[in-house]
Amino acid sequence: MRTAAFHTLGCKVNAYETEAMEQILIENGYKIVPFEEQADVYIINTCSVTNIADRKSRQMIHRARKTNPHAVVAAAGCYVQAVSEEVLVETGVDVIIGNNHKKEIAELLEAYFTGREQSAVSDMTHMHEYETLAVSQTGEHTRAYLKVQDGCNQFCSYCIIPYVRGRIRSRSLEDVVEECKRLGQAGIREVVLTGIHLSSYGKDWTEADSQSGGPNGELVTLLTLIRAIHQVETIERIRIGSLEPRIVTEEFAGALAQLPKVCPHFHLSLQSGCDSVLKRMNRHYTTQDYRQGCAILRKYFHNPVITTDVIVGFPGETEEEFQASLAFAEEIHFYEMHVFKYSRRRGTVADRMEQQISEAVKGVRSHQMMALAARMSQEYRQSLIGSSQTVLLEEEISLNGITYMTGYTKEYVRVAVQTEAASNTMVSGRAAGMLTKEILLLIEDRIDRNNGTRVKMKEK
Repeated sequence: MRTAAFHTLGCKVNAYETEAMEQILIENGYKIVPFEEQADVYIINTCSVTNIADRKSRQMIHRARKTNPHAVVAAAGCYVQAVSEEVLVETGVDVIIGNNHKKEIAELLEAYFTGREQSAVSDMTHMHEYETLAVSQTGEHTRAYLKVQDGCNQFCSYCIIPYVRGRIRSRSLEDVVEECKRLGQAGIREVVLTGIHLSSYGKDWTEADSQSGGPNGELVTLLTLIRAIHQVETIERIRIGSLEPRIVTEEFAGALAQLPKVCPHFHLSLQSGCDSVLKRMNRHYTTQDYRQGCAILRKYFHNPVITTDVIVGFPGETEEEFQASLAFAEEIHFYEMHVFKYSRRRGTVADRMEQQISEAVKGVRSHQMMALAARMSQEYRQSLIGSSQTVLLEEEISLNGITYMTGYTKEYVRVAVQTEAASNTMVSGRAAGMLTKEILLLIEDRIDRNNGTRVKMKEK
């Protein structure tokens, strides 16, 4: 039995695709081992969203080669698409797996072992087929990421993803629902919908194609998909991945609010809270569009979590523009902001822009934005004290000699509770205060019994 080890860089889509590739290799007789151990094959599922991601991809390739110089090293994903085959070979890659070829991983490895062609990379700019990968079990105890879409047509000026992932492509509604049923049967209670540009789900199909997938003959959209998943009895929570602000309309939010399984947790990409910077980024919305989307969500959902991504130090960003972005973020009052210092990406429009910002200035702005993010996050948690919450338990921790089970509310706020309930069990109670800076304390009043099991205790 050959052994294989995986390392995943980048987004949740990559994480899903890694689990699918692991499953393919297991079905072909491989044993999956940790990446730090000796293995016959190392597979690095790479990222290329920034030059830093490229560097990390190369570092992990070198680490695999160092761990076992005699092993086969395979690279898959976006970095593979972004650089030439010659660069990959020079880096130490034996097997090359481009996007839309990950389902061929077993065949490509077998080709290497038998001395045949072991490279598969296609021009993603002309790719229209959705690569169907599937997961029937996951390393998570309670939730599973579910990839439903690939590709992006937005062409933001800082982003190379449309070139390495290709144009938008959607997974069939029937296929998604079947995977949800399999995951539910395996004990998963929560699914997280993910894609490269999730808001584009269904937009690549013609009207005739879309009608073939709708339960009542209507066009298939992201809302159609969510409604279909909502009917899968074994799935109890539906969490939605990153959305574009303009998808949030009265109709969209009102419909979601009628679906009790949908979590009131919305990640809306912002990138900048200044209209002039958004224009240079080639983002297809304004701050007013964004403000309106958040207002609609708060109209239909009580105290929903809204999270976002923000880039600081974009080319040409003046101090006044940064301050406008900072003020806008405070106005919206996010639960969580992922703050990134702009990183030049070769091959993008922004890389060729003048007035690149120094690393020192980026560092100062990042620190200010992250300080705001920490304060807003703490304020949101404080707003939950005294409220009733239901938590999906995940793992056991020890704090100051006391054992707690921790999990997440529907808003994705981490909570700890003293309980005899096991992992993958729903517990309801009252939020009594802050146990730590990041963990809310719950006083249990009801347990939804489930066939969960205790998971390994983590010391904090």
